[in-house]
Amino acid sequence: MQVLLRKSDDIQDKHDVQCSVCNQRFRIYWERTSDSERAAMRVIVLSELKAQHNNDLTTAAHPSALFNVPNWQGPAQFSGAAMLGGLSTIRRAAPAELDYTSKRVS
Repeated sequence: MQVLLRKSDDIQDKHDVQCSVCNQRFRIYWERTSDSERAAMRVIVLSELKAQHNNDLTTAAHPSALFNVPNWQGPAQFSGAAMLGGLSTIRRAAPAELDYTSKRVS
């Protein structure tokens, strides 16, 4: 299973997990909805957040952009977790050179 994580900086903002090293909060967008799968993945996510720290104990140790656990090589917004997890704040658009919606065909 894959999840997409987004930093949750606002103290009032809802969050799903919190890093045990720096207390940074994160929202999780789940690829699957089973409670048992989520519980197992939450353990993996917390371990990954801790591992990101290396020698930096601040919140800067975590990516500022969206990121997937486990790591995914493509853009985060096109991951299964983003698409199936309901992340609606990401604009899913084709690159400009492939966007023909604004070009007139003669």
